[in-house]
Amino acid sequence: MGQFVDLIVILALALNFVALAVSRVRTLIHAVAVQGIILGLLPIVMHGPGIHEILLSVGTVLIKGIVIPNLLFHALREVNIQREIKPLVNFIASLVLGAIGTGLAIMFSGALPLADEHAGLLLVPASLATVLTGFLILTTRQKAIVLVLGYLILENGIFMFGLLLLEAMPVLVEAGVLLDLFTAVFVMGIIIHHINRAFDSLSTEHLAELKE
Repeated sequence: MGQFVDLIVILALALNFVALAVSRVRTLIHAVAVQGIILGLLPIVMHGPGIHEILLSVGTVLIKGIVIPNLLFHALREVNIQREIKPLVNFIASLVLGAIGTGLAIMFSGALPLADEHAGLLLVPASLATVLTGFLILTTRQKAIVLVLGYLILENGIFMFGLLLLEAMPVLVEAGVLLDLFTAVFVMGIIIHHINRAFDSLSTEHLAELKE
């Protein structure tokens, strides 16, 4: 089990670096979708094919890997943007910061009081690194649709960490993760729509015009 879990989280970590390195929004959506799909396999791989695990896996793959990416592709066609042109931190620096954050996550996770079956897995450091990656995108990108993707990556990290509690609180983890994700994307979709309608642009620098 541990080898398969580590393989999945290594792929998720690799997609974090893809997300930090690319400027094309369409490629970023694909990376987040693939990350959501492979993370959807974790509940079954970690805890076995129980009913809760299967439902969580199917729901995660559908929402993270299919429904939300298709909504974002639709939004991308509507607003007609292709790239993040002027990030606050350039892509090379973002990769360096992502690598540093991943290293710090590995170091910090070793000090956490984990259960014996979780202590040897890469799941915890990978979840922390994914949260940091999402936070980095949220704080350094300007296109609102890219900020949505940053939030999704951040939530993927929370999802990975939450799987450690699946046996103790299965229904709470399933409902909380999926409902929070759907609600956040729905709200961000409304924000994207109103920003584009008001300013004919999705750059958050125009939000300064909303000040009184």
